[in-house]
Amino acid sequence: MTQPSLVTKDLTIRFGGHLAVNQVNCEFLPGELTVIVGPNGAGKTTFFNLISGQLAASSGKVVKDGVEITKMSPSTRARHGIGRAFQLTNLFPQLSVLENIRLAVQARSGDGWRLFKPVSSYKELTARAERYLEATKLTDVAFLPASALPHGDQRKLEVALLMAMEPDIYMFDEPTAGMSLDHTPDVLELIAEIKHDKSKTVLLVEHKMDVVRALADRIIVLHNGELLADGAPDEVMSSQIVRDVYLGKSGEAAA
Repeated sequence: MTQPSLVTKDLTIRFGGHLAVNQVNCEFLPGELTVIVGPNGAGKTTFFNLISGQLAASSGKVVKDGVEITKMSPSTRARHGIGRAFQLTNLFPQLSVLENIRLAVQARSGDGWRLFKPVSSYKELTARAERYLEATKLTDVAFLPASALPHGDQRKLEVALLMAMEPDIYMFDEPTAGMSLDHTPDVLELIAEIKHDKSKTVLLVEHKMDVVRALADRIIVLHNGELLADGAPDEVMSSQIVRDVYLGKSGEAAA
């Protein structure tokens, strides 16, 4: 039986008297892509932040591969294989696309930000970075500043940076938000390729039902910070309580 790569046990966070996430119990398996859905304010991004360490839990646990990581910092969790895609405002927008990816590769290699390294080491790092450029179809813009990229290419760069960190757990929070119809398939294709690696676990917060249906092996539904439903996509989306709470009485998706 496959052991879960990630477990949340009674995971809870309070903001004053408000329970933003309330005793959420989930297990996530290698080779599985789980989409987390729910109405605005359901606690989806807060749940992500508890897993990746951007927020500290009020109670409960986060466990990766049998090791509790609840008290670990975001950077320590990243070294333990928790990978979270962030928008470029949190990265190095004035550096080139290639330099951004090379820095991610360098961080993953354990070299940190050392200024003095053998030239051969930089050649190896650059070669690895170029492979991620090619995988994400960013080779043509390799020497542009990240801030100069159109929105669709910025989202692809976010995926490239996450891939360069080689995590066990991939976490994407609305990866197609704000993207044009022309660019959306590129990002979805990248996530689908990651999903095909059966050693990786993928978590995805997404509002768009076409994206959910295209990628999900499993759906969990959060509502008012609580786990409302968890199961196969067809089973969850046909559930009456999910249709009432998330899709609306008519079954039409609501953002």
